[in-house]
Amino acid sequence: MTTPPDTLDGAAVLAVADLAGTTATGATRHVVLGVERPEFAYLAIARYPDEPGYYLFYCDETWSVITDTLHETREQAEGQAVFEFSGVRFRAM
Repeated sequence: MTTPPDTLDGAAVLAVADLAGTTATGATRHVVLGVERPEFAYLAIARYPDEPGYYLFYCDETWSVITDTLHETREQAEGQAVFEFSGVRFRAM
């Protein structure tokens, strides 16, 4: 895993996961600008200052955010990741 940034798109990164060695469950599809994006390198759970909710960012190999999902709690964001990727494990920042 390359060193993750402290922030992504202005949100503080709380936890990260390397998707190498995981398996996509096929339970979801991510479509960005009309193009399906089936592969990501990393996930990050992040939070914007003074805003509710936790973002699950789906990133490429340079930590650029490709897409995201918004969740009420950090646990829900982690649960979404587990729903999508077998074997995913987060580490705190």
